[in-house]
Amino acid sequence: MSIASLQFFAFALCAALLFRLSHAARWRNSVFLLANVAFLATFSTHLLLWMPMACFLAGGYLGIRILQRTNGGWWFVGFLSATIAAFFWLKKYSFLPDSILIAAPYATIGLSYMFFRLAHLLIDTHGRDLKAPIGPVSYLNYMLNFTTLVSGPIQRFQDFANWDVEQRALNWRLVGQSLERIVVGFFKVAIVSALLYSLHLRALGAPSARDGLLQREAYVCVVGGAYAIYLYYNFSGYMDIVIGVARFFGLTLPENFNKPFSANNFLDFWRRWHMTLSDWLRFYVYNPLLQKLITTFPSPALTPLHGVVAVFATFFLIGLWHGQTGVFAIYGLLLGLGVSGNMLYQIAMTSALGRRDYRAIAGSFSYQMAARGLTFAWVSLSLFCFWADWDQLRVIGASLGAGGAVMAFAMLAIVAGIAYAAFEIVVRLAGNFWIATGPALMSRYARTVYATTMVTVVLCTILLLTQSAPTIVYEKF
Repeated sequence: MSIASLQFFAFALCAALLFRLSHAARWRNSVFLLANVAFLATFSTHLLLWMPMACFLAGGYLGIRILQRTNGGWWFVGFLSATIAAFFWLKKYSFLPDSILIAAPYATIGLSYMFFRLAHLLIDTHGRDLKAPIGPVSYLNYMLNFTTLVSGPIQRFQDFANWDVEQRALNWRLVGQSLERIVVGFFKVAIVSALLYSLHLRALGAPSARDGLLQREAYVCVVGGAYAIYLYYNFSGYMDIVIGVARFFGLTLPENFNKPFSANNFLDFWRRWHMTLSDWLRFYVYNPLLQKLITTFPSPALTPLHGVVAVFATFFLIGLWHGQTGVFAIYGLLLGLGVSGNMLYQIAMTSALGRRDYRAIAGSFSYQMAARGLTFAWVSLSLFCFWADWDQLRVIGASLGAGGAVMAFAMLAIVAGIAYAAFEIVVRLAGNFWIATGPALMSRYARTVYATTMVTVVLCTILLLTQSAPTIVYEKF
């Protein structure tokens, strides 16, 4: 079942109504578990297809219960290593020999996000951050939560566990806010991302041998830029839908986006994009690795470089997690170079100018415009790995050459910087129209008009044109 579909909305609504029939915790946990299992059944009803995932879940729960009863470090190392190995094995990473993989088909829906949840549970159980024993129903509801199963967000169990005692009562205001969030999400996925993806595909197929180098550079800019914006609307729209749906069950999911294209550098971009993934890796990978480097090589002069090494390793792992092929090693390398190069630049500028003068320069309008353009261009470049295989990358590289590729990158950075500056000016001007309750364009009346228009457009697109929404890109990870 696609998240961006009327069927999913109907399924979630029916499950929420059943969930709200009783305030009893046992009833609600049971209904939620039933909804999670029913959601999985929409992908396949063949039990054998789910056996590898069932074993993954059972092994993880066994590890948690054993770690709760023992302080043995070797138990923790063993279960965590087995979890990582099982994830690589079930996802069929290309570096594994085919002879050890399961040849028969099986389901892996949501496995990547289950891996993050299970690894977090094992680490926090070993570190005694989880005090109370985790029951099997709570464990399964956390691991199989249908609102976060497919593509996140990644929620820690400590936050999810509060659900049992802090479930928010529904009121008309909360219902209205949730429905508005869902409508916005559907519009992003079904309309905006669909149009942007169509633009991406058109530009990808447009170049010909008769085109000059400047035209080919322009096409590549459109291909990369359109895909980056498409991915944002596709993924953030999905998040809007599941965050809105989760509220019907009293669940408050963490936000995953915070205006990422307004970031002034690549580090800041990843503080705003897929924030729950970035936070998870910072907490469980970057911080321990940085601490290990500091204790192993204790030197105040080396401490900034420790951070550079740790952040490169962390983001390289982010790239590898996204896919099983060698292309995603390139993605990890681009991410690692982006964040580590950004950090080295900040260290050098702070050392040369001083913290105060550097901040003054970085806060200027022209600097921010250039920085945002460069950030967007690097994001677009790294995202080539999401849609292009080795053959496509070779064709694009051969059509541009080294000089043409650099010029295309510069062209995209300049256009993106100017476009975002113009967008900010328009938003600032629009915010000048006020009424008694606040900005006119954000009033309840205006938002009702927006939501009604979006519902009409989405329904016309889905029902009249029989066009389904694009799949959520992050489902395949």
